[in-house]
Amino acid sequence: QVQLVESGGGLVQAGGSLSLSCAASGRTVSSYTMGWFRQAPGKEREFAAALTRSGGSTYYADSVKGRFTISRDNAKNTLYLQMNNLKPEDTAVYYCAASRYINSNYYIVPSKYDYWGQGTQVTVSS
Repeated sequence: QVQLVESGGGLVQAGGSLSLSCAASGRTVSSYTMGWFRQAPGKEREFAAALTRSGGSTYYADSVKGRFTISRDNAKNTLYLQMNNLKPEDTAVYYCAASRYINSNYYIVPSKYDYWGQGTQVTVSS
């Protein structure tokens, strides 16, 4: 079992950047397919990005493609989400998640992830 703790959220102006971190403990991030999700007030949790267990493939929601980058540092056992050119519509609580077994068709489905962090708030002002 893995425990996940996100950090790095905050308030930023539109066009700015933030880097989120997800520190893992208990097991290594390389043991899982890892994902970032976000949830805005009154909305369902939505997929943002995923990184395969091997680290060889990444997947992004169309809404963040070209602006967000998911990566991991195995030595630090940490997952990252670099967010550039932020927009007000990116405002949400961001969660990292880990999946033991997942088919690529289901990367975007929250229920396919087994472990979740507590979330970190990102607010983008216009």
